[in-house]
Amino acid sequence: MNHAQAKERVNKLKELINEYRYKYHVLNESIMSDEAADSLKHELSMLEEEFPDLLTKDSPTQRVAGEPLPGFKQVEHSQRMLSLNDVFNKQEVEAWFDRISKNQPEVKPDFFVDIKMDGLACALIYNDGVLEFGVTRGDGFVGEDVTMNIRTIESIPLSLRSKTKFSNFLSGRTEVRGEIVMYKADFNRLNKKRQSQNLPLFANPRNTAAGTVRQLDPSLVAERTLHFRAYDLLRDDPSEVPTNEFAYEALKSLGFIANKSAKSLSSVKEIIDFADEWEQKRQTLEFNTDGLVIKLNDRAIFDRLGVVGKAPKAAIAYKYAAEQATTKVKDILVSIGRTGVATPVAVLEPVLIAGSTVQMATLHNEGEVHRKDIRIGDSVIVHKAGDIIPEVVEPLIKLRTGKERKFIMPIICPDCSVKLVKLKADDAAWRCPNKSCPSRTWKQIQHFASKEAMDIEGLGEKNVIALLDANLIKDTADIYSLEAKQLINLERFAEISANKLIKAIQQKKEPSLARLLYGLGIRHIGVQTAIDLAQHFKSLETIMQATIDELAAVDGVGDIVAESVVEYFAEPANLDLLSKLKRLKVWPKQVVDSSNGKLKGKNFVITGTLTNMSREEAAEKIRNLGGKFQNAVAKETDYLVTGDNPGGSKILSARRLNTTILTEAELLKLLD
Repeated sequence: MNHAQAKERVNKLKELINEYRYKYHVLNESIMSDEAADSLKHELSMLEEEFPDLLTKDSPTQRVAGEPLPGFKQVEHSQRMLSLNDVFNKQEVEAWFDRISKNQPEVKPDFFVDIKMDGLACALIYNDGVLEFGVTRGDGFVGEDVTMNIRTIESIPLSLRSKTKFSNFLSGRTEVRGEIVMYKADFNRLNKKRQSQNLPLFANPRNTAAGTVRQLDPSLVAERTLHFRAYDLLRDDPSEVPTNEFAYEALKSLGFIANKSAKSLSSVKEIIDFADEWEQKRQTLEFNTDGLVIKLNDRAIFDRLGVVGKAPKAAIAYKYAAEQATTKVKDILVSIGRTGVATPVAVLEPVLIAGSTVQMATLHNEGEVHRKDIRIGDSVIVHKAGDIIPEVVEPLIKLRTGKERKFIMPIICPDCSVKLVKLKADDAAWRCPNKSCPSRTWKQIQHFASKEAMDIEGLGEKNVIALLDANLIKDTADIYSLEAKQLINLERFAEISANKLIKAIQQKKEPSLARLLYGLGIRHIGVQTAIDLAQHFKSLETIMQATIDELAAVDGVGDIVAESVVEYFAEPANLDLLSKLKRLKVWPKQVVDSSNGKLKGKNFVITGTLTNMSREEAAEKIRNLGGKFQNAVAKETDYLVTGDNPGGSKILSARRLNTTILTEAELLKLLD
C-alpha cells in the first residue's frame, strides 16, 4: 500500500470508528460489534505505525492512556465557571423570577430546564474542531489541565462531528462544558470488583468520578467507565449561540451526550410540574441527581443580567429533598425479623431525608456495627434513596465528646427472652430460635400476604398486628378461618373493610406453587428460586420429599439453599402449619407444564406500570407459556415491555442491544 492509498484508508477508518463511537456512546446504538470496532482500531494503529505522518492527535488510537503525569498544570478559564444559587420549592422559584421581572420588565417567562447531574464539572476546548485540552472547574477562575485523562473517556469526541448544519463550530475556538459522571451501574460493578479484591469500597459515584479524573495515572482513568454529558456551548462571538435550547441541539449534532429530558418551558407552573415528574422518575436515571438547573433561555438576556457573587442572576438550581443528612444515634436496639435474624437498628434523633422524617436506620449486623465503629451518642451520616430502608453510612468521629458508648450485642431475644444463637460458626447474624417469637410471627404473616407471595390486599403490618393482639390469629393458616363479624369489633375495621379483607383472603386459597413456596418464608428462598423449584418439581409434595442432592441439582439452587429447604420441611412445626393449610383447602394449584409453551426460550423484561395486570401477574403468565421473566435487560433478552412511566435506562439498554420493545397491548396479543 503506497502513501496515497494509506492516507485514504486511514481517513475512512477514522470516519467509521468515530461514527461507531458516536452511535454507541452518545446515541446508545450499535452499528457493529465491539470486536469489529477493535479490529478496525488495530488496523488503523498498524497504518499509523507504518506511516507516522498520518497520525493526528484526534485519531481514535490516541485515546490510550500514556505515562503517569508528574502533576496537573493550572489553566485559567476563558469565562468564569459559575456556581448556582439553590431554591427548594415553588415559592422560591417564583420569587427568583419576580426579582428578574422587576428589574427587567421586558423579560418573558421563557425558561430552559435540565436535570442537574451529580459529577465533576469540566470544560473541553476545541480548536478548528479538534480537542486541545480539558480543564476542571477548579475555583471557577482557574482549573486543572486533565487533558490526558479525559481523552480516555469514550463519550468525549476527539474531533467534532462534521457534515452537520452546525459546521461553523468546526472553525476557531469552541468550548463545551459539561459534567463527568460515573453511571450507577458502572459504580456498582467497580465496587463489586473491589470487594472481590478485598479493597476499600468507594463511597458514591460522584466522588469516584471526581477522584478518577484527578488521578495522575491516565491508565487508571481508562480502566474506569466515565461519561461526559454536555450542558453548555461557548464561542468567542456569543451571538452564534442565541438560546440554551439551540446550544443543546448543536451539542447533540456535534457528537456529545446532552440530556434528552432537557426542554424549554414557559411558566413557573410548568417548571414545578417538570420538577415533580422527575422527582418521581429520578431513580430510573443512569446517573445520580439532586435536582434541576433552571435558566432563562435567551442567552443575550442571560448575559445582560450579570452575576452576583459566584452565581448568575439568570439561573438557579432547584434542589430535591436531600438523600443524606446528619443526626445523632440516641440508642441501638435489636429487631427480630421473620426468619429470626436479630438486626441492630439505630434509634435516631428525627431528621428529614428525601422528603420524609427518619427516626430509625438499619445497622445490618453486629459485625457491621463494629466495622464502622458506630456508637450510641455518635453524630452520623444517614442515607436514604427512594424506598430503600435508611442506613447509617458512617460516624463523624471528629465530633465525638468521649461520652459515646460502644454497642454490645444482647444475648437474649428482646421480644421473647429466648437466648440468641448462631446456627453456624461463620454466620454474620445472631438469630432467635423461637418459632413462636412475636416479632417473627407478625413479620412472617405479613410476608406470606405480600405482593410477591399470596398477594392478599389489605393484610399489611398494622392489620396483622391488630389481629394478633386480638387473639384472632396465631399463625399464617389462621387468617383463612377469619370471619367478617370477628373483625367489625376491632378499631381498624368497619363492615365494608372487614368484608373486603375476608374476600381478599378467600380469593387467594389456590396460589401458584412458586408463590406459596416463597410465602412460606424459607431461608434463602427468593422469588426466582421459588419459581425454579416449582418449575422443576411441579408439586409441593415432591419438594417436601426431595433430598439435598436432588434440590442442589436444580439450576440456580446450591447446597446452602438445598440444606435450608430440607431443614424447613424436617421441622415438625412447619409440617403442622402445612397440614393446617391443606385442611383449610389452601394448597397450590397444578403447575402448568410450560416446557413446550408458545413463549419457550423467550426472555422478557417489564418496565413501568401496566394497566391491565400487575407486573407479577404478567410475569406469571409469561412463565406459564414457557417464557422467562428477567429484572434487567441483557444480551439474551428478547422483549422489553413498556408500561406507563417506563425506566429510561432499560429502554436505552434495549435499543443498544437491539431488543424488541413491546407495548402492553402487544404483550397481551402474545399472551393471547
